[in-house]
Amino acid sequence: MTQLTTGTERRTSLLAALALLGVTAAWGSTFFLTKDLLDRVPVLDYLAVRFAIAGAAVYLLFPKAVGRLSPASRRRAVVLGLLYGVAQILQTAGLEHTAASVSGFVTGLYVVATPLFAAVLLRQRIGAVTWGAVVLAMAGLGVLTLSGFSVGYGEALTFVSALLYALHIVGLGAWSTAREAMGMTIVQLAVIAVVCFVVTAPDGLVLPATTADWVSVVYMALVAGALAMAAQTWAQAHLPPTRTAIIMSMEPVFAAFFAVMLGGESLTARMLLGGAMVLTAMLVVELVPRRKIEAEVTHISV
Repeated sequence: MTQLTTGTERRTSLLAALALLGVTAAWGSTFFLTKDLLDRVPVLDYLAVRFAIAGAAVYLLFPKAVGRLSPASRRRAVVLGLLYGVAQILQTAGLEHTAASVSGFVTGLYVVATPLFAAVLLRQRIGAVTWGAVVLAMAGLGVLTLSGFSVGYGEALTFVSALLYALHIVGLGAWSTAREAMGMTIVQLAVIAVVCFVVTAPDGLVLPATTADWVSVVYMALVAGALAMAAQTWAQAHLPPTRTAIIMSMEPVFAAFFAVMLGGESLTARMLLGGAMVLTAMLVVELVPRRKIEAEVTHISV
């Protein structure tokens, strides 16, 4: 019976890792679309509309999911939504004052911050193999994204957003359950949309003006928004936060892949080397026996 349970847990863990990898691929596919769309629609307006559509879509599919959440789970989902929403705003504000490549690297520092927060907040013991994978992933992100670096206002804002993303990953890992995944997804998406609407409201809301732009927004809302958030919330019910963060560091690798395949960018040696380093880091945490990677997740209360 124990062997059967262990086998089931391993299959579920593998499925969760694959789901999370699919999430990072979905996020990576949006970069070249977003870059084009933001020439015509302000960033926060785009985010507000995107997450509003995403939240409404999940609610229409699972209208009773929020009602099945316990009061504690609702509070936790609100906290997670606030963390993610504020992180999005700070990352966007930082991007106005720094290069996109530098922003991508600094945002990726959540890979380092996540195990630190997990160790402090969840009292997890982070092993040497995991720290090695974290360092390798960060080095790969640097090779993939950086062509120059200086610390200023934009980098500081982006760094704070990376810390908030790390807290979101840790909180989601501690609080999410497979049974409550849809309800927590709806609340998180709604809170993110409200945060973005509140920030952009004073200047008025700018909507996409063409059918092509609306198609892009709907794709990013449904696939990279609703589906991705639901998959991440479910997956993190089965994965430790640090393992999650390392898998999610594949996002810029997928972004580079789609930029080359669909966005017309040229493939470079740095893309190949950086991507290989991040992929290796992910494989390390997936293939090394779990007992050497991370302790069990401890749930924290709110």
